Amino acid sequence: MEKLAVDLEHCYGIKKLANNFDFKKAKAYAIYAPNGAMKSSLARTFHDVAKGTASSDTIFPARVTKRSIADETGAQLTPETILVVQPYDEVFGHSERTSTLLVNAQLRLEYEKLHEESEAAKELLLKALKAQSGSKRNLEKEVSATFTKGDDQFYKALLRVDDELAAQKDAPFADVTYDVLFDEKVVSFLGGKDVKVLIQEYIQKYNELLAASVYFKKGIFTYYNAGTIAKNLADNGFFQAKHSIRLNSDSPKEITTKEQLEELITKEKETISTDAVLRKKFDAVEKAITKNTNVRDFEAYLSNHEELLPHLENLDAFREEVWKSYLKKYYDLYRDVVEKYKSAEKRRSEIEAEAAKERTQWEEVIEIFNDRFFVPFKLVPKNRTEVILGQEPMLSLGFTFEDGAESAAVDRTALIAALSTGEKKALYVLNIIFEIQARLKAGTPTLMVVDDIADSFDYKNKYAIIQYLKDISDGDTFRQVILTHNFDFFRTIKSRFVGYANCLMVSKGTTGITLTKATGIDNVFVNDWKKAFYTDPKKRIASIPFMRNLLEFTKGEQDPDYLRLTSLLHWKADTATITQNDLCAIYNSLFGTTTAPSDAADLVSAAIYKLATECLAAGDGMNFENKILLSIAIRLRAEEYMVKKIADQAFLNTIQYNQTPQLLKRFRDDNPGHGSMKTLEKVMLMTPENIHLNAFMYEPILDMSDEHLRKLYTEVTGLA
Repeated sequence: MEKLAVDLEHCYGIKKLANNFDFKKAKAYAIYAPNGAMKSSLARTFHDVAKGTASSDTIFPARVTKRSIADETGAQLTPETILVVQPYDEVFGHSERTSTLLVNAQLRLEYEKLHEESEAAKELLLKALKAQSGSKRNLEKEVSATFTKGDDQFYKALLRVDDELAAQKDAPFADVTYDVLFDEKVVSFLGGKDVKVLIQEYIQKYNELLAASVYFKKGIFTYYNAGTIAKNLADNGFFQAKHSIRLNSDSPKEITTKEQLEELITKEKETISTDAVLRKKFDAVEKAITKNTNVRDFEAYLSNHEELLPHLENLDAFREEVWKSYLKKYYDLYRDVVEKYKSAEKRRSEIEAEAAKERTQWEEVIEIFNDRFFVPFKLVPKNRTEVILGQEPMLSLGFTFEDGAESAAVDRTALIAALSTGEKKALYVLNIIFEIQARLKAGTPTLMVVDDIADSFDYKNKYAIIQYLKDISDGDTFRQVILTHNFDFFRTIKSRFVGYANCLMVSKGTTGITLTKATGIDNVFVNDWKKAFYTDPKKRIASIPFMRNLLEFTKGEQDPDYLRLTSLLHWKADTATITQNDLCAIYNSLFGTTTAPSDAADLVSAAIYKLATECLAAGDGMNFENKILLSIAIRLRAEEYMVKKIADQAFLNTIQYNQTPQLLKRFRDDNPGHGSMKTLEKVMLMTPENIHLNAFMYEPILDMSDEHLRKLYTEVTGLA
């Protein structure tokens, strides 16, 4: 962006403004706008562009708004290319875009892909488990809830049973239909007190029979173990190879075929299962089940799988055994998931360690703030690692409040409550710095409109802001338009980095706003008015307050020249007798010159009134000397009027200080309810600060519209 063309009409009180900004020589412009001139309206208009919304005239909405803000090619600026920095916005904070300052793209990409392989392996395992269990449930949650305290810890659940599965030799419950056994209503039913008693009675009798069995041993060699062995031996050619097994009993028996082994197992099972007492116990359980219509499917399933009944006494333990059987059935898939997850977790820890060590632009932003701004707190990033790796979108800031040698961690709400307005604004500036750094990192060409960001700052923080704005202007990403009604700030940024050529002042006229090259930014008296003292009568009169200040500083308030200049700022007995020659003699004495004025005999008071009348027809502009001249003329006219009305020389001789308010009080006392009081009170309000100014502090006169001064001078002149 080398150039900017702004053409506005009826935008929030701006009737018309057309101006071109050329950024080729300098990347920043500073605009001084007196209060009420247009500063906030212009910033608001740019803010509308940044938000992608229309502008309008809020007071006169029927007026047709025109808004054109274009670059050197004629293209309108887009929302993303504009950043408006408002004076203060407590809710403004960093966005997800600004959090990219923390992102290490390479680490984040690797981190995001870490679990891709383990997730793919997990899906294969879950698919196999779903087919094996026949379940329609969310198996990821089921497995997690079975082995952990939550339903969202699937990998933790798998790791918990890693050693158990490695030691487990078979999968005894791999064929169990999961949803039938662990239906919510079945679980609730089996938890009933009466049902538990019946199941316990069955188990007690079953265990007695098992203990009496010739071949079976509880927990060691069960029905299932025996059947599995028979099948495995046959499948692996054991009997076909003419091998045999010997069963231990009182009468040892040799088995040479699969059929012999299966027959023996069947007879042993029947001996137990046909026991009259056991059958009675089972019938009681079955009868209780059939009474509950919600568990009919379970009853039908259990009647064909009576061997599961002893395991129903502790459903939680049984559920674990069932899932371990499913997992053992697909142990290779299980191991693949676990190994890939462990590998990813190991690398995750390494990446997080790398991220924790990494210094990012966020740290630089915080360091800029902590080092440059004088506030009673320090900033600390709390979740930097998580944001770097994309686990969390926004950085959380920690605040440490410092009071001498003591410090305490505070949250943002408590901190805001403890800060002054200036300190709150400094915290707001932190968020602006985040936004700027994000744009710098992204390389987004940006027009930054700064609206009095340093207002109400103390000088240390004001200079910190100025230095930061200067740093930005040293790069090529940003172009700046800095708006302010603080003349000292305006003067400072001019000297630090903007330059005189890019300093503008706002003039508000009846037809609109104009921006003109600034004058009088530095010492206007030394740099301009002294040079024109003998050639420009307005600047000669405007120099009177400066000359009077110099005499006050060097010779004191009783010096004859000081008193003579005072008579040109207040109506005294000798005011009407002081000539241009008298005024120039004081100037020559102060500055060692010998120039004689061409209008030596002319009265200064008459010249003041004549020049003030000429000012009434002046065009729009800052009109600095006009404002001072009008202010002097207004007060002289007002005091001359009151002196003549009071007509008490003895009283006038008693006035040593604050002449205007003393005259006004006496005039009010002598003329209660007089029609001129309103005008005279305006004089008291508008002129003192404009006249008692010096080379360092003359912002009041700049903020004063000369239109108001013209109107007041006309009113005061009318009193006579």
